[in-house]
Amino acid sequence: MSEIQRLTAWVHGHVQGVGFRWWTRSRALELGLVGHATNKPDGRVCVVAEGPRRDLDRLVEWLRSGDTPGQVSTVVESFDPPRGDLDGFVER
Repeated sequence: MSEIQRLTAWVHGHVQGVGFRWWTRSRALELGLVGHATNKPDGRVCVVAEGPRRDLDRLVEWLRSGDTPGQVSTVVESFDPPRGDLDGFVER
């Protein structure tokens, strides 16, 4: 089993107002991840998720796939130890 980690991914591009957070939530729930996708004032979306590293890596692959709503130009991700403070996966 993969080690449980926390992903923070900053998604750049045309990702607000196009269903991107809903799409991200759906993919995260398919993988059994917990967390949130949050619009930021500068136009980015911040995705925070916890779960097995292999599933977090898969989510990042999907974010970069070109099959998302809108247009992703860059994804900057980091991994940290889990905090265990997330429940479900929500859009903010």
